[in-house]
Amino acid sequence: MTARLVALCIDANDPHQLARFWSNALGWEIGKEGEDTLDLTSTDASFEVVFRKVPNEKASQNRVHLDLTTESIDDQNDTVARLVEIGARHVDIGQSADEGHVVLADPEGNEFCVIEPGNTFLAGCGRLGSINCDGTQALGYFWSEALGWPLVWDQDEETAIRASDRTGPLITWSGPPLMPRIGHQRFRLDIAAPAGESQRAEADRLVRLGASRTDIGAGASDAVRMVDPDGNEFRVLATG
Repeated sequence: MTARLVALCIDANDPHQLARFWSNALGWEIGKEGEDTLDLTSTDASFEVVFRKVPNEKASQNRVHLDLTTESIDDQNDTVARLVEIGARHVDIGQSADEGHVVLADPEGNEFCVIEPGNTFLAGCGRLGSINCDGTQALGYFWSEALGWPLVWDQDEETAIRASDRTGPLITWSGPPLMPRIGHQRFRLDIAAPAGESQRAEADRLVRLGASRTDIGAGASDAVRMVDPDGNEFRVLATG
């Protein structure tokens, strides 16, 4: 039995504004709205993207970014122009001038890439092609075991996994060297314990795989807070 990916959680100073930007960027629907949260849902993926309000602003380049796919050069150009018009901006993270993808930042400075058409690595993915993470090869192995998602790439210390039904985006890890960890982590995964299993039992399984506990909730409905083998925060929710 493996955990289920429930959500990619993104911290935001203005979650409603940022969620609406990403709804436009991804073509995902706005779901539940709360005072300090807003969810996006899609028929192309089995998880949500959840924006949560935080007071602290982005302090450094994120260790996670999203890759958006395009179907043609016109689609790539139109996507970039449209997203810049609604609040994105071009950023330089060291990419070379001859690379086919375009690097942008959303209205709160979160980096993302608009990938060139014909990219075979992301072939068959929807608009959200990948959740691209800074991380070691061992981290790809950990999350493959944690979620039961098979490895679809494992080469030169870079790894990628995808849901076993081949729907939704890849989750990828770029291998060493790792970026310095500066400031607050703005992207995190929420996973749910398997049906019939407690959060504590699932946390114990993840510890055996290499994770560590950071905060065990006091009640059955509380999230279990953990870090993966590279020190990235995630939460284990109750089955549901």
